[in-house]
Amino acid sequence: PELLDLSSENQRTLDMYGIGSEETDGFGRKCLTARHLAQAGVRFIEVSAGGWDTHRNMREELGQACKAVDQPIAALLADLKRLGMLEETLVIWGGEFGRTPYAQGTDGRDHNNRGFTTWMAGGGVKGGIVHGATDDTGAEAVQDKVHVHDLHATILHCLGFDHKKLTYRFNGRDFRLTDVAGNVVNPILA
Repeated sequence: PELLDLSSENQRTLDMYGIGSEETDGFGRKCLTARHLAQAGVRFIEVSAGGWDTHRNMREELGQACKAVDQPIAALLADLKRLGMLEETLVIWGGEFGRTPYAQGTDGRDHNNRGFTTWMAGGGVKGGIVHGATDDTGAEAVQDKVHVHDLHATILHCLGFDHKKLTYRFNGRDFRLTDVAGNVVNPILA
């Protein structure tokens, strides 16, 4: 329970995470709690935020979603770095899909599984690089494509696992987390 208690944090830290601000308080508390959990040795932490499924009212909702998470995520990364933990902590940000570059209805965008962004920090990945690109409109990945199996293989590699060694046979078929596919994306590794 003490890991969930943020009352011992100083005002500077609370401000850094956006705690006390209407827009960032909820996600800021989640990110600061994640830092507490990481400091205590918890090996897997998921922090989630809603508001990204902008099929309508995108101009307003997307801006609100970005405001809610940007400051707390930046604070978490800065805090992990300050504490000497970022090198060994893999932080991944992503969503369920990208978004189409064209409108859905008059004020939204639909799911797009052909081009989307995931970013990673710390935990053995290079900082400050971009890997891959979409076409000029953002509709489809065209350069250095990363399949979800490749992403999973890379994450497992950063966690110290060889995804190929996680294969098991069931009902005459090989299975693994990367569906007997996937390649580690070496250009993004430190």
